Amino acid sequence: MIREQWYVVLESRELGKKPLGVTRLGERLVFWRDREGRAVCHFDVCAHRGASLALGKVIHGEAIQCPFHGLEYDSTGKCRLIPANGRQAPVPEDFRMPSYRTHEEAGFIWIFWGSGEPEGEPKFFDDIGPDLAWATVQDPWKCFYSRAIENQLDMAHLPFVHHNSIGRGNRSVVDGPGILHSEEGFFVYVYNRLDDGRPRLGTEEVAAPDPNRDYRLEFRFPNLWENRIADRMRVVAAFVPIDEAGCILYLRYYHGFLKAPGLRQVMGFLGGRLNLLIAHQDRRIVQTELPKGDGSGKGEKLFPGDRPIMEYRKMRAAAIKKLEGGA
Repeated sequence: MIREQWYVVLESRELGKKPLGVTRLGERLVFWRDREGRAVCHFDVCAHRGASLALGKVIHGEAIQCPFHGLEYDSTGKCRLIPANGRQAPVPEDFRMPSYRTHEEAGFIWIFWGSGEPEGEPKFFDDIGPDLAWATVQDPWKCFYSRAIENQLDMAHLPFVHHNSIGRGNRSVVDGPGILHSEEGFFVYVYNRLDDGRPRLGTEEVAAPDPNRDYRLEFRFPNLWENRIADRMRVVAAFVPIDEAGCILYLRYYHGFLKAPGLRQVMGFLGGRLNLLIAHQDRRIVQTELPKGDGSGKGEKLFPGDRPIMEYRKMRAAAIKKLEGGA
């Protein structure tokens, strides 16, 4: 995991009036909402004896109370009251939990996983408007989150892993893929085809963007991906890191074909089931990859069709270099 980045970590609907404790980015975190409904995030550890604050309660939207001895922490993670010392007693400065800035948009909650000031706020996909209905499923994977991301950027596996679903047709030759860089990441234009004996085309020989079709992938660093299948149909995935050995895929199916709420709900459910079916075809393989990986790709040998994976790894390497003080 790379610090000083905005990560999608939850869906908005998961966080209600009660505190929510989760493990994200290898840390035990607690989320709660203040009196304005804003998401608050800090370590889920009481400074006193280490109890989970998520088991406590929110006090008037102003603080979270530890269930063990009643210590209260405000939205910055600072303890404002130690009941055993009396309400008028000052609270020592070291009774404080690290907190993270949050951002909420499009039904997702991000945290800025770092200690510095973020350079702006994260952006959701600007081509997904309110006219598209959506439904989400969650899928836990036993692998480092970058492995799951790379799988969604891998064009060559489709006719083999998904031979009976989205990879039908045995289009095993990977022309390109086309790559178009953006401010937040990059677009991928897919040109898989049957092996008819012609040599594959390189990235510089295919269109990016392709003016003749809607279909493309978009990756936004560090953990958000969109599959634009058509103008009225999308799949979005947030690859949420739990720790070094696991992640959760938040898979959303967006559609805009139907107007009736009941029919939209049915279509969302069916789209979610299809997303899970396809994801489980991937998961079965990805969880076996060696080495388990840290996002560096050590020990692997890539071929030209893996260009999107190479681009992702370049972004990771650049972010790490920046943290280490490089240019």
